[in-house]
Amino acid sequence: MADPYAIADADPVAVLRKWLTEHPKVQEVLGGPDRVSGAIEAPWPHLRVTAGPSGDMRDMTWAVEPDISLELIGDPGGWPGPAQLRRILLVCALAAKEAVDRPAVPGEPVISSVRPSGMVIDSPLVTGQPRWVFGLLVTIHPPQESL
Repeated sequence: MADPYAIADADPVAVLRKWLTEHPKVQEVLGGPDRVSGAIEAPWPHLRVTAGPSGDMRDMTWAVEPDISLELIGDPGGWPGPAQLRRILLVCALAAKEAVDRPAVPGEPVISSVRPSGMVIDSPLVTGQPRWVFGLLVTIHPPQESL
């Protein structure tokens, strides 16, 4: 019998954060490991992966499509510049799309689609620190064994 609460454990933020943390291209464009998390923290530039403001929870029984925010925060001194931050953020978003092709891991949720929910936005923090934001709609469902 299917677990009617399995969708509550299908956390796209956790799956994408782990995927992006381990992705070699993301590590390359960010300048090293330990630059992906759910917090605004050094080392810079830093990718913050969090729940976004929109999405579609459908009927909450199998697949859902929440919005995930990718925020790229630059150094408080203003580097890298806007064009480079935008490029880095787009590389990270493209790497997130590759999560669709990752091999299924027993017991872990499955991502079946990643697509943009809007545009890349230059949105500095209130301190003036550079930040670029991009939303992704991530279709995710519980592990097959939850059926």
